[in-house]
Amino acid sequence: MSDEKPAFEVRHNTAASRFEATVAGLLCRADYRLIDGVMRMHHTEVPAELESRGIASELVRAAFAYAEANGLKVLPACSYVRVYVKRHPETHALLPDGFRV
Repeated sequence: MSDEKPAFEVRHNTAASRFEATVAGLLCRADYRLIDGVMRMHHTEVPAELESRGIASELVRAAFAYAEANGLKVLPACSYVRVYVKRHPETHALLPDGFRV
């Protein structure tokens, strides 16, 4: 993963339970539900015209960083988040006990 800073800012919108970024005027998001210390990542959405720019990856990376900083686990209920976890073994320590990659 590059150390280069993305050209957009990821925000944690706690009221909406999501990590989000506005790129080219369009909302990109990674939604979660926090239940008993587990962030259940259940939806990631990037408009089609913005795909393949690493936006979803940055949203999910921010969610894992937040979980780590706050002592939370992350349950990848979204297919994109499951793929991200497979590609990033450094996230495995944040998965709930018994979750298989």
